[in-house]
Amino acid sequence: MAHATRQAPLVTVKTKYQVTLPTSIRRKADVAVGDVLEANVEGKKITLTPKGLIDRELAFALEDVRKGRMYGPFNSPAEMVQDMKKRVAERKKHRT
Repeated sequence: MAHATRQAPLVTVKTKYQVTLPTSIRRKADVAVGDVLEANVEGKKITLTPKGLIDRELAFALEDVRKGRMYGPFNSPAEMVQDMKKRVAERKKHRT
């Protein structure tokens, strides 16, 4: 007996070129809101590849760097801790 081949789910490109990933695809790829996907084009084929937690954290860190939300560099872990304690003390002063 021949089995019917299941077609892949279709998505529609919406305004601002947004697409919604079908639930079956999201579950298979283990994609959640806020995940980072790498987009590639091969000919006319578009592929979206979920990036791992480290890649996601790296993306957030790079965004912090771009927005100037960073401190350092530090010459040692002790120097970093000292700077953090100083910043905490400054914040406490401004709260009261």
